[in-house]
Amino acid sequence: VQLVESGGGLVQPGGSLKLSCAASGFTFSRADMSWFRQAPGKEREFVALITYPGSSTNYADSVKGRFTISRDNAKNTVFLQMNSLKTEDTAVYSCSALSTLSRIRYWGQGTQVTVSS
Repeated sequence: VQLVESGGGLVQPGGSLKLSCAASGFTFSRADMSWFRQAPGKEREFVALITYPGSSTNYADSVKGRFTISRDNAKNTVFLQMNSLKTEDTAVYSCSALSTLSRIRYWGQGTQVTVSS
């Protein structure tokens, strides 16, 4: 099983980034996909969820209205579009998959997002 995130980087406050997570090794179309983040010195926190096959989404209050999660089941990829970024969005963002078949959760290695002027 592999979850490989990409798209992180350095952006100014108010800017945008789009993260991608390419999945392999499990039935992507039967997995709920999520993004989590962990800032330095803080615990990992939930950011966004999209259920399979993409009919329902859920967001943390801190990102609601600014972030959008989506998925492409044909390409086994989940995305996180992040707009109006704030300095407090700085964190390592990780992709996670919860198989609705096995109930096993998988994690990616993460990608760094830094919001700074």
